[in-house]
Amino acid sequence: MSTIVKGPVMLYTEQTPNPESLKFVTNRMLYANNTADFREEALAKEWSPLATELFEFPFVKGVYIANNFVTITKEFNYAWEDIMLNIKEFIKNYVQEDKAIISEGFEEVKREIEAKNMAEHSGDNPEQAQKIKELIDTYVKPAVEMDGGNIEFKSFRDGVVNVVMQGSCSGCPSSTVTLKAGIEGMLKRMVPEVKEVVAEMG
Repeated sequence: MSTIVKGPVMLYTEQTPNPESLKFVTNRMLYANNTADFREEALAKEWSPLATELFEFPFVKGVYIANNFVTITKEFNYAWEDIMLNIKEFIKNYVQEDKAIISEGFEEVKREIEAKNMAEHSGDNPEQAQKIKELIDTYVKPAVEMDGGNIEFKSFRDGVVNVVMQGSCSGCPSSTVTLKAGIEGMLKRMVPEVKEVVAEMG
C-alpha cells in the first residue's frame, strides 16, 4: 500500500481591516467551502478540536475557520509582535500532523440553527428575506472572506435587514463603513423595501 506523502505545510499571515484580528493562511484546505465561527470556548469544545486548543492560549479571543485559513481575534491587551509566531508555529504543526479541524456533524447543527433563524426572522415577507440572503451570500460574502471575516443574514423586518458579522469583521471599525456604504446601498437598489442594514457582532 503506498502512502501519500504530503509536502510541508506553508503558512503566512495577512492583515485584516480589524487591528485585533489576523488571518493565518495555509496551503492546505482546512474547512472546504464552509465557515465556522467560535466566539467562545464552550462552542469550540463541542465542535472544533483546533479552536479548542487555540483557546488555551490566554491571548486568543475568537477563532474563525474557513477554506484554507484561520482568523484569530486576540485580546486587546496583547501585541501581535509578541504572540504571532507562537500562533503561526502552533497552527503549522497542528495542520502538519493532520489533526481534526472541525468535528463531524457541525454543518448539520449550523444548518438547523440557520433554518430556525430564517423561519423566525423572515418577518412578513419570507420571499424577500430569501432574496436578501441570496444577495448577501453571492455578492458580499466572497469580498468579506478575503478580509478574513464573514457575514450572515439574520433577519428582515419592517424594512430593516439584520446581519451578523463574524471573524475579523466582528468589532472591526471599518466593517461599519463597509456595511453602511456598500451593503446597504446595494440592497436598497436591489430590494426597494430595504430601508436600513444593521449589524450585530458575532
